[in-house]
Amino acid sequence: MINVEAVYWLIGILFVAWASLIAADASHPRRWGSSAFWGLLGLCFFYSTWVQAGTAPGWILGIAVLILVVLASTGLLGHGKHRTSTGPQREAFAKRFGNKLFIPALTLPLVTVILVLAAPVLNIGGTPLLDPKNTTLVALAIGAVAAVVVALLILKPKNPATPIFESRRILESIGWAALLPQMLTTLGILFTKAGVGTAVGALASGLLPKGSLIAGVLVYCIGMFLFTVLMGNGFAAFPIMTAAIGWPVLVQTFHGDPAIIFAIGMLAGFCGTLCTPMAANFNLVPSALLEMKNKYGVITAQVGTAIPLLAVNIALMYFLAFH
Repeated sequence: MINVEAVYWLIGILFVAWASLIAADASHPRRWGSSAFWGLLGLCFFYSTWVQAGTAPGWILGIAVLILVVLASTGLLGHGKHRTSTGPQREAFAKRFGNKLFIPALTLPLVTVILVLAAPVLNIGGTPLLDPKNTTLVALAIGAVAAVVVALLILKPKNPATPIFESRRILESIGWAALLPQMLTTLGILFTKAGVGTAVGALASGLLPKGSLIAGVLVYCIGMFLFTVLMGNGFAAFPIMTAAIGWPVLVQTFHGDPAIIFAIGMLAGFCGTLCTPMAANFNLVPSALLEMKNKYGVITAQVGTAIPLLAVNIALMYFLAFH
C-alpha cells in the first residue's frame, strides 16, 4: 500500500535536498539560516512518522516549530542567486513549445482524479494500492511526480535535476509564508480546544437583542469574516463561530436549516480570505511568484469583490435559511 507516510517522506526528502543546495551556495546571503530552516522542516516530516506511531515524543516537534519561528522572524532567511533561464530564453521556449507547456500542469489534476476514482478497484491481493484514509493526498503526490516526469520528457532539459533547482528558486521566493497555512490551521484547532467558541458565544449572547434574527445572522456572518481575516483560514474560523452563534442561536433558537446556514457561513468566511495577508497561500504567494511591486496587490484587487459578496451572503442566509 502507498500510504500517506510515504508522501510525507517524499516531501521531507525534497526539503532536505533544497536545504543542501542552499548550504552549498557560497554566494547565498543567508545560506546558513535558510538552510537550517528548510532542513529542519524536512527532518520534521521524517520524525513525525514516529510521533504518529506513538514511539517518539511530540514535544520535540514543538521545539522545532519554535526554532523555525525564530529563524523566520529574525531575518535569517533570504534568496540566493539561482541558475535559471532569462526572460528572452523563456519567450523562446514559449514560442518553441506553445501549448505543450500546459500538458505537465494538466497532468497533475488528471492523474489525481483518475487515481481517486479508480482507487476502489486498485488493490493487490485484496490490499488497497492507495491509502483508503488519505486517497486524495496520495493521489495528488503521485500526480505531482507524474507531472514532473511528463515535463522532463517534453522539455528535455540538459540537467535532469532542473526541477529541483527551479523548485528551490520558487520556494525561496515564497519564503516562510509557505508554512503559514499549516500554522494557522493548527491555531484554529488550539482555539477550538481552548474553548474560544464557547467564550465568544457567551459574549455574543449578552450583546445580541433577544429574538432578533437579523442580528444573529449579522453576527455570525461578520464574525466568520473577521475571524478568517485574523486567522487566515475559513476552516479555522468555522468551528469557533459555529459553536458560538451558528448552532446555538441560528439553528436551535431560530430553527434555521443547518445545511444552508453553514454553507453560506463558510462563504462569508471566504470573503475574509480575500482580504487578509494571513491567507498567504492565496494572497502573498501569488504576489511573490509574479514578482509584483506591491506584495499586497492581490488583496487590493479583491477587496472590492469581497465586501459586496459578504453583504450578499448575509442576505442569502437571512432569506433562504429560515422559514
